[in-house]
This record gives sequence, structure tokens and C-alpha cells, in this order.
Amino acid sequence: MIASSRTRDRWATELAARARAYWTEARTAELARGKALLVPPAEAAPLLRALGLLDHDASLPPSRAPKYFQINHMLALLAPALRELRAQHPVIRLLDAGCGRSYLTLLIAWCAEHVWAHPIEVLGIDRNAAVIEESRRRCALAQLDDVVRFEAGALDELDVVAAWTRAFGGASAPVVQGVFALHACDTATCDALALGIALRAELIAVAPCCQAELARAWSALAARGDAGAFSPVWGAPHLRRETAAHITDAMRTLLVRAAGYEVKAMEFVPAEHTSKNTLIRAVKRSAGDADARAAYEALRIATGGAGIALAAQLPPA
Repeated sequence: MIASSRTRDRWATELAARARAYWTEARTAELARGKALLVPPAEAAPLLRALGLLDHDASLPPSRAPKYFQINHMLALLAPALRELRAQHPVIRLLDAGCGRSYLTLLIAWCAEHVWAHPIEVLGIDRNAAVIEESRRRCALAQLDDVVRFEAGALDELDVVAAWTRAFGGASAPVVQGVFALHACDTATCDALALGIALRAELIAVAPCCQAELARAWSALAARGDAGAFSPVWGAPHLRRETAAHITDAMRTLLVRAAGYEVKAMEFVPAEHTSKNTLIRAVKRSAGDADARAAYEALRIATGGAGIALAAQLPPA
């Protein structure tokens, strides 16, 4: 373990030196093109290399630039809420529900250690055991394995207290202040939202992906020959998929607002980089909003009556 740690230290030191030499002021300005870089490659080279974004010489290939800008912009959108958490809690605890390859998990942990100097614990969960092993490798390479842990498992079967105890120890139940889900597919995004609300997390942020639940329900309505104002959408596969994705996110926004959150749905990366570019950011502000739940019901009825399963996972407002 000592030799491994020394090897990582030497690797990080040598890479940081290459990055400082490579990322001149001119190169950095050319990369940024007027945008704020919250994670400059000259300063965060070990992290960015661990994430697979930088090459061995510390350069950033053009094909990886969209992902680099995506994580920078994601951090900028979450920064105000994360600042609130740091002001209120001596240790912030974050759950990445469906962490995948852990770009966001490691990015926030790196900032906590190297920029904010604020104690943090982050637990990443994903059902894919191979992905979890890769995340652990990246985490160790970025030298963040003291504050970030990973566990393989299904989100809808997760016992957060048990998982946190296995990861970080402790005799009492953890208070998780933030829950994230970056590109959790289909209803996994709803599972993350429901989990965040159940944990009374102060911050929930999800970037939905592959929203198929409502489209499936609309397809069934079309197959039955049901009539309604939305039937032209139900019967056209492309329109059905695209419209259902946006209506699903609108329904999610209303349901989370009904649970007492201030919610914003926004573009977090330009559409030319990816079509999966919606971020739903929710900050706990109140006990609940009955009007938002009523608005969800009105939207559900107006679009055919199907709705989404998240409604059944949450208590009435």
C-alpha cells in the first residue's frame, strides 16, 4: 500500500509538471474561448487524466473536449447549492445514485479537497459491478479514495444506511445532504428523485436519459385506438419519443416541487454536444406544494392520463 501510494504521488507530480508546461496561457485561452474553466487542466491534471480526458502529455484531444466542458458547466450550475451546503454543514455527504463512470462524483470530491478545502464524503452507487471497479480505479488514481467510496447494487433496492456504514463506518445513520444522478436511464432517474426526497436531501440534481416510460404508455394508448387531443403525438413514433421525454421531465419537475423543492429544469450542455442535455436541479425550501401536485394531475389528464410512476413513489403534497 505504501509503495502504491508513493507511485501514485510520483505519477501525479510528474503529470502536474507536464500539465503546467503544456497549458500555457495562450493554450488555456484557446481552449476556454471566453468560458470560465472551474477545473483548469493545468491545475487539475491528475483528476482529468484519471477521468480519461487528458492524454499522457496532458493535452486534451478535441474528441474529449465536449465531456470536459460538460463537467465544467455542470459544476457551475451546482455551485450555488453546494456553497449553501458547505456553509451549513461541517461535512457534506453526497450520494451519486447511478454513478456510472463517476465524472461528477470525482469532480465534486476533487473540488472539495483542492478548491473549497471542505470535508466531504461521497458514495457512488451503480448496478454494474464492472463500472464500479473502473470507478474505484479512477478514484485511486485521482487520490480521492479517502473521501469517495463505491458500491455495486440496484438503486431501488438500496439500504443507504447500510451502504454508508460499509463505506465510511459510523454508528449513527448518515444525514445525506445531496443526491445526484447523471444520465440515469429511464425510470432510474425517478428512483433517484424518490430516494433524494425520502432522504430529505437538501439538494437533488438529475440529468435524465432515455425517458421511455411515458412513451410506452402512449404507445399502448395508440395501439388501443384511444382518441384524445394528444393522439396525433401518440401515433407518431418520433414525435411520441421526443414529446414524451420533455413531458416526463415536466412531470418530474412538478412532482419534486410538490415535495417542497425549488426546482429548475435547464440546459446544462449545448445541444450540439449531446441531445441528453437537461439538468433538473432541486433545492429543499418548504414542506410541500399542493398546487404543484394538482398541476401534475392536470398535465397527466391533458396528455392522455398515463402519468409516470414517480407519482406513486411520493406521498401526496
